[in-house]
Amino acid sequence: MGFIAKGITWFMPFVTCCQLIYGQFYTHRYEAGISGGTFVYQGDLTPSDLGSYQTIAPGIGFFAGRILDRSFAVRINFNFGRLEGDDAIYAKPEYRRQRNFKFSTPVTEFSGALVWNILAKNGAEQPRGLSPYIFGGVGLSLLHISRDWSNYKAAYFNSESLSNGLVSDIAHSTPRASLVLPAGIGLKYAITKNLSLAAETGYRFMFTDYLDGFSQAVNPGKKDSYHTHSIGLIFSLGYKDRYDCPTVKL
Repeated sequence: MGFIAKGITWFMPFVTCCQLIYGQFYTHRYEAGISGGTFVYQGDLTPSDLGSYQTIAPGIGFFAGRILDRSFAVRINFNFGRLEGDDAIYAKPEYRRQRNFKFSTPVTEFSGALVWNILAKNGAEQPRGLSPYIFGGVGLSLLHISRDWSNYKAAYFNSESLSNGLVSDIAHSTPRASLVLPAGIGLKYAITKNLSLAAETGYRFMFTDYLDGFSQAVNPGKKDSYHTHSIGLIFSLGYKDRYDCPTVKL
């Protein structure tokens, strides 16, 4: 029994430091990425609940991230794109081509997010197959909104409420910046141990109804928003010994 106790005492530090001999494996600590895709406006100037895909605009994004463990990472995102909406492109309902509101704005978005790798494959030296993830965070969108009501046909509308609402909207300044809460899903596929391909869809919850420049004349009870779809590359960086212990050779 004394011999067994001594053997366990000798072996325990080895197990604690390099469990399952993982000391010979390495893991990534950092990630960086670039992506290209589309920005989709979702608000009062489109009849679709999915957003205005008739006026999608291109966008580009960059991010840098720190892997916390196999499941979680944090990242900083920089996205640049454009949003547009136009009543006139919709034949139905008929009133949209009579109202004829439209807008456009460039978007510069900065955000931070927590990313959950559902299959706990973060930082794996030999990642295999697809790796789905979910993200959520908070950010700020810088805007420069240009709105146009010059083709509005007041004679078509019997009620004065729309015209009065338009007067209120014209008197209301448009936001130059807006708080956003980005949330979405992604799918990553490892090409090599340092390079992955990723597809991502993200929705932006907003707290303004003036993203498109109009509120009282359209639907003041519903906030505007936008979402993005992108495909990009993720570069894994920062090799480091997983448990900070020497490699064990058998």
